[in-house]
Amino acid sequence: MLGKAQSRFCRGSARKMRRVAALVKGMPVDHAAAILRTLPKSAATPLAKVIASATANALAVEGTAHHKAADFVVSEVCIDGGPIARRFRATGMGRAYRIRKRYCHVKVVVSDETIKAKAKTAPKPAAAKVEGAAKAPAAAKKTAEKKS
Repeated sequence: MLGKAQSRFCRGSARKMRRVAALVKGMPVDHAAAILRTLPKSAATPLAKVIASATANALAVEGTAHHKAADFVVSEVCIDGGPIARRFRATGMGRAYRIRKRYCHVKVVVSDETIKAKAKTAPKPAAAKVEGAAKAPAAAKKTAEKKS
C-alpha cells in the first residue's frame, strides 16, 4: 500500500534538500520523523511535513484499523528544482548584485511493502567468493610445480 504527498515551491535549494532526504530514504517513518526533528538544517522541516502528509494519506486510504504510522517506510523521495526568484542588492558605484532565491518541489512515497521486498532481495554472504579466491593461489602453485 502506498501513500503519496508532494509539496511544491518549498523555499530552499534542491541541492540542500537532497542532502537531508538522503538521510531518511528507506527508513521507517517514525525514525525518519525523529531524525528530522533533531536535525539542525532548515530543509528538515518541510521534508518532515511532507512525510507526515504522505503517511496520513496512506492511513486514510487503508484505515487505522489495519496499519499504524510505524508500519510505513519512506520508500521514495524525489526532489526537483523549482523556479528561481531573482532579486537584486544595491552595491557601490551604481552596481547591483543578483540574489537568486531558489525553490524546489518535494515528492514523497511511503509504503509498507519495502520491508518485505528488501528481505527477499537481500544479497548472499560473500563467504563463497572468499573460498574461491583462497583456492586460486593453491591451484596456481600446483600448475607451477607440474611445469618444473
